[in-house]
Amino acid sequence: MSFYFVIVGTKDNPIYETEFGTSKQGGDGNSRFTDEQRPMNQFIVHASLDIVEEVQWLQRELYLKTIDNFNNLLVSCFLTAGNIKFLLLHDSKNEEPIRQFFTEVHEAYLKTLMNPFYEVDMRITSVVFDAKIRAAAKKYL
Repeated sequence: MSFYFVIVGTKDNPIYETEFGTSKQGGDGNSRFTDEQRPMNQFIVHASLDIVEEVQWLQRELYLKTIDNFNNLLVSCFLTAGNIKFLLLHDSKNEEPIRQFFTEVHEAYLKTLMNPFYEVDMRITSVVFDAKIRAAAKKYL
């Protein structure tokens, strides 16, 4: 299984993105997306932003669960209180591990926000943040 994860800012701009594979069930943690699939991942995730805008006002929870699908790929979403969107493109429906992953990512994002040199909607290039995301993916996905 492969995953594409992106954090989308308040202006619908990507501020962090990565892809990884599963570490569960004997996986090595490497993404298995083909070269033709990689550009489509961005398109699929950003096309689901319209659905996020509709669904966010209908639910009280921050975790919106699976909001969209395209060619057997699912898009799950987590919204922060500041309208930052965490979007995960995946191919299997495992709601609880994805929710736990989003919760840990949210904690890492909040710690990044507390950095006085970081501004909202600024691209996240921190190696430490990337390591925390990958560790959370390895732990839950």
